[in-house]
Amino acid sequence: MNAIVAVDNNWAIGCKNRLLVRIPADHKNFRQETVGKVVVLGRKTLETFPQGMPLPERTNIVLSTNRDYKVKGAVVVHDKGELMAELSKYPTRDIYIIGGESVYRMMLSECDVVHVTKIDHEYEADTWFPNLDQDEAWEITADSEEQTYFDLPYRFIKYERKEI
Repeated sequence: MNAIVAVDNNWAIGCKNRLLVRIPADHKNFRQETVGKVVVLGRKTLETFPQGMPLPERTNIVLSTNRDYKVKGAVVVHDKGELMAELSKYPTRDIYIIGGESVYRMMLSECDVVHVTKIDHEYEADTWFPNLDQDEAWEITADSEEQTYFDLPYRFIKYERKEI
């Protein structure tokens, strides 16, 4: 299973239910990784999308504790047990955890690969991704050249869980 996330220098991912910054190349990378795949996200993350609608050309699985919550074009599950049962229908390599913070924290232990867009900046934030650089279970297996969006440097980094 995969996770895909954009983080700043402090592993922050958002502030006030919004992304920290929008980088077109990051969105292009996200799209290339996830089109035709399964994306897992929380209700609050879904509500940040245009018109609060699921991502096109992907199987969207939305986690919400509200048992009455329904979304056209998405499968809604209510806890990790239901989520894991639904995910068992798909190859794990085709599953991407896409946020938010509580979904990342719940599912990181299930992931073998994390695709990180690391932005060389520190933003005001209220949500974070676990710092993989400080977790001995993870190692960097790919690291792009530094790129810039206007004056903002960033890199695409692939982390993989170490074999034990």
